[in-house]
Amino acid sequence: MTPQDIDAFFARLAARDPEPRSELSYVNPYTLLVAVVLSAQATDAGVNRATGPLFAKVTTPAGMLALGEEALREHIKTIGLFNTKAKNVMALSEILVREHGGAVPRDRESLERLPGVGRKTANVVLNVAFGEPTIAVDTHIFRVANRTGMAPGRTPEEVERGLLQVVPEAWRLHAHHWLILHGRYICKARRPDCFRCPVHDLCAYPDKTPGPPAPAGPVPVL
Repeated sequence: MTPQDIDAFFARLAARDPEPRSELSYVNPYTLLVAVVLSAQATDAGVNRATGPLFAKVTTPAGMLALGEEALREHIKTIGLFNTKAKNVMALSEILVREHGGAVPRDRESLERLPGVGRKTANVVLNVAFGEPTIAVDTHIFRVANRTGMAPGRTPEEVERGLLQVVPEAWRLHAHHWLILHGRYICKARRPDCFRCPVHDLCAYPDKTPGPPAPAGPVPVL
């Protein structure tokens, strides 16, 4: 994709959704951090079902420590890997209370030192909670960046570096969400909906899918 194509790509997505938002439910930076940690290998909808009742009770690291690991496991037992995730949430909550006064740090290094927090999670928190122009490369963004030719790469970090180089500064703050939503609902893994894609003419994907088949049966006479 040319720089002009990439600029037009985001301009069209922005016209359709000027203020994209995370589909994870959260109350504050701490609950966002917890939700993102829980979302690894899980759907946002599944996480939201579990965290709705949880975040009605707990919105701070101190509150999570008071709740306790056993009660946390009960809240999140419908989420994959819930035992490990519960341990990580309790451990990171303890560190936030002990080392950060109960606040979520705004720097990548401190975030990535927290249990269960990798580069992608740190990027989400920095972007969503603190308005930093980071791009968290999940499976959707990895697929879209490679499929469209916008920022091909073999690893998430390689794709992230590529995107930060080619996404115009004007679009960088919301690029993370535009790309995720585009990959989740249109540029899907098994069969992208190219026939309803607003940027299909800008995309370098060679195997664009045709439209849905016409309905069977005779055409009604009007």
